[in-house]
Amino acid sequence: MALTSFELKAQDGKARLGEIKTPRGTIRTPAFMPVGTAATVKGMMPESVAATGADILLGNTYHLMLRPGAERIDRLGGLHKFMNWDKPILTDSGGFQVMSLAGLRKLTEEGVRFQSHIDGSKHMLSPERSMEIQKLLGSDIVMAFDECPALPADRDRIAQSMRLSMRWAQRSRDAFGDRPGHMLFGIMQGGLEQDLREESAKALRAIEFDGYAVGGLAVGEGQEAMFGCLDYAPDFLPESKPRYLMGVGKPDDIVGAVKRGIDMMDCVLPSRSGRTGQAFTRHGVVNIKNARHADDPRPLDEACTCPACRGYSRAYLHHVYRSNEMIAGMLLTWHNLHYFQQIMQEMRAAIAEGRFEAWEAEFHAQRAEGDIPPL
Repeated sequence: MALTSFELKAQDGKARLGEIKTPRGTIRTPAFMPVGTAATVKGMMPESVAATGADILLGNTYHLMLRPGAERIDRLGGLHKFMNWDKPILTDSGGFQVMSLAGLRKLTEEGVRFQSHIDGSKHMLSPERSMEIQKLLGSDIVMAFDECPALPADRDRIAQSMRLSMRWAQRSRDAFGDRPGHMLFGIMQGGLEQDLREESAKALRAIEFDGYAVGGLAVGEGQEAMFGCLDYAPDFLPESKPRYLMGVGKPDDIVGAVKRGIDMMDCVLPSRSGRTGQAFTRHGVVNIKNARHADDPRPLDEACTCPACRGYSRAYLHHVYRSNEMIAGMLLTWHNLHYFQQIMQEMRAAIAEGRFEAWEAEFHAQRAEGDIPPL
């Protein structure tokens, strides 16, 4: 029996219910992966993240290679032990962060030479080095090294970048080697060009990966364009392997992606929004900083069972946020992560029971109602 596997258990329209089995545990799909960029989900203890229902976390190759260093993490027992998380971890390849965060950088066939955004130190990231770093971290799911141009970009630039990423995908596969118990995902590129997406998918399928990501979206193109791409892009990928949409997103983005055949997503939004006073609820976004909440004894969402909603009022959350108390970001992040995992659980149940379309209609109807009126 394989140490890692993906089983598609049910399908409702294009929405898929499945399980990714790994030595560190089973990942129920559709899955939302909280982002632990620097070996921490900001504002949360690992056991609290697990309590929200998360089966897997995402770590970041670029940030961890710069600080504290992949070799150091390896000496300390690997990323799981380092951050006290015993469930699966997916690490991204670092390519996107090099393009978006690094200082002076030079892109060649070999890889990317860049300066750290932290201290200006010089580094080289290639497919081979990315695979080495992710192995040192001990990632359960490793991402191939790719280049991700920001949109909008002209077709020639997107095509050139995609083909470079496909050559890097082959080098990533070769460098990854045979690692039982670990999975390697390829990343489809091609912008919003259907033929380039198809070309990319064919190249990845020929190389053969354990899973496939749709990359190069949620980079400025807007939801309508993203959904337009997702109407066809997942269909180019094997049905028998998990499909991962990188960097998405808001609750309605996630639901729309699952509707179009996506199995896995990640986003910093639940934690980042929590730190900036935004809470996601069934009725939309609540800005806790607004004065209307100052005397409101009600919870963020009366139907929510997270600690923020069970034990604290909007008035309290408003007070601690306005007072710059750490607990504000902690409670709002916990709530947001709980809500995102609640959405995933409800979608999994709806797909299993063949009622995804009805569930989706109710999801949008509740959001359209808006937040509860002020007292």
